[in-house]
This record gives sequence, structure tokens and C-alpha cells, in this order.
Amino acid sequence: MTTMIRATAAELEAQRERLLAEVHMTFDELRDRAESYSLSSDELDVWHTIEGIDYLLNGEC
Repeated sequence: MTTMIRATAAELEAQRERLLAEVHMTFDELRDRAESYSLSSDELDVWHTIEGIDYLLNGEC
């Protein structure tokens, strides 16, 4: 059985900010490092999570 997690836009935005604070980077810094393949495995996990959050926030689902 699949698990569904429901979150408001405000909750997703707060999670996004917490994740960026956790890796001590701005979104632009994280994106630039992702594009140059210079993220640690933990940072890469954060990057993928933020990509998913941004997808949800942009209403593309």
C-alpha cells in the first residue's frame, strides 16, 4: 500500500527553508553545485527533495 503525505504550501515552503538551512546554502548555491556535480550524498538528497517540493509548489501535479 502506498503512503500519501498531505502538506500545505506553507508547510512545503517551511520544509524547503529548513533543508537549505541544514546544508548551509542558498537555493542558488545548491543548484550551482548540483549542476557541477559537487554535492555530497546528503546534499544531493536535499537537492532532490527540494526539486520535488518545487514541483509540488508550482502546481505541476
